[in-house]
Amino acid sequence: MTDAMPTPMAVFQSFTAYQSTAAMRAAVELDVFTSIAQGATTAADLAKSCGASERGLRILCDRLVVDRFLTKEGDRYGLSPTASMFLDRRSAAYVGGSITFLTNPTIVEAFARLTEAVRRGGTALEQEGTVSTDPTVWVDFARAMKGLASVTAELVANLLEADTADRPWKVLDVAAGHGMFGITIARHHARAEVVALDWAPVLAVAEENARAAGVADRVRLLPGDAFKTDLGSGYDLVLLPNFLHHFDASTCEQFLRRVRAALAPGGRAIAVEFIPNEDRVSPPDAATFALVMLATTPAGDAFTYAEYDRMFRRAGFARTVLHELPLPPQRVIIAER
Repeated sequence: MTDAMPTPMAVFQSFTAYQSTAAMRAAVELDVFTSIAQGATTAADLAKSCGASERGLRILCDRLVVDRFLTKEGDRYGLSPTASMFLDRRSAAYVGGSITFLTNPTIVEAFARLTEAVRRGGTALEQEGTVSTDPTVWVDFARAMKGLASVTAELVANLLEADTADRPWKVLDVAAGHGMFGITIARHHARAEVVALDWAPVLAVAEENARAAGVADRVRLLPGDAFKTDLGSGYDLVLLPNFLHHFDASTCEQFLRRVRAALAPGGRAIAVEFIPNEDRVSPPDAATFALVMLATTPAGDAFTYAEYDRMFRRAGFARTVLHELPLPPQRVIIAER
């Protein structure tokens, strides 16, 4: 027997994938998932709970059933296990807010101009895309991505064994954004002092989050450009969450030399990144992140571990170790000074 006859369905699903994104954004904005979790399980009940039309909710929810985020029995909807964990606002692992940044007009425009970016070999956006000195898009990022970052930050704090550290830590959180990586370490380690570095408007979000977490007295704000601001010295940890991928290898190496100089003897740099395997096409979520960098930055990329290891070593670091996290798609590189 030969393989099944090819059909164009996968092609058309790719052509219309934006419709799934639109359905998800509408559901998050209308709070459909939380409403179902709270007992509004029919279109009529959801119409009252969400303040939308019954017909609209029925059609939207049916689409979400097809996309496997909802279940349906008769006229009643339920949450899939994924939606229950990540899309119910009451869940500690809620990540629904991230869609606000991922569908930000700047990001959408970058992908609308992807053909031009491919021809150029870098973003078609003006002013260097998302690595511009205009912090507007990163304020949106800081607010929208807190939930998703909080999950990863917990995993990183566990990896670093912050709960059992037997001495104080001085920590620098580079391009801190929402601040959750440094804040989470401060929550786990009562003698950790964190310096959060980012543009001032972005740090306002980190400050709010630090206050909410009860660690504001141990989080100092350092406003400025990461490439120009004096980083300070004597750090036990320098956190580099989702930062290096925005730049080319040479720029990363130059910055990592400054990071090494800021570390105390025995200090470590912690890079949280989308790191594909050497084939650059697996695992899927890490591999496809390279296209995000092509669309939104002049020279960023999803670098392999071998490439990151080379950057750190050329910057003077003694060794690096790649760590898997229990929840993909990100991996962690710990580099020793």
